[in-house]
Amino acid sequence: MRSTRLGLFRVALVAAALVAASPASSDTCARGTVDLRDADSTARFEVEVMDTAEGRAQGLMNRESLGRFSGMLFVYDNAQPVAFWMENTLIPLDMLFFDDTGTLRRIHENAVPLDRTPIPGGDDIRYVLEINGGLASTLGIEEGAELRHPGVDQDLAAWPCAAE
Repeated sequence: MRSTRLGLFRVALVAAALVAASPASSDTCARGTVDLRDADSTARFEVEVMDTAEGRAQGLMNRESLGRFSGMLFVYDNAQPVAFWMENTLIPLDMLFFDDTGTLRRIHENAVPLDRTPIPGGDDIRYVLEINGGLASTLGIEEGAELRHPGVDQDLAAWPCAAE
């Protein structure tokens, strides 16, 4: 059952990449997109980038919807302990926590809207991607996936922006 399920997720990841991909080359890094990959698949999300304290504090609060392959990328100056909460956030979210290299270290699925309970991401987190609740599971996104974005330190990136 697991291999059939994973096969379906791989198809979903490819479909997500085709639906969400911009006309630009798949090797293109742009501030408004995030690419995720695992050993077999890639997916692209259109994102807003929050790289200031004010932007990170606001996040997706008070938004009534989020496009299917859209999200918000939080970028910190240094790897650090992070925790999020859902106060004033109206839509369920999956939170994907990445280290300095852009490697996915933790997934918190279906964060509950308006909940003030802290959601810890880990001790050495540099990037957090918020996407629609349940989408990580639907697409088969798992810990160990890699993020590509120009905001990731390219000298450390597991998947740098330069064409491979």
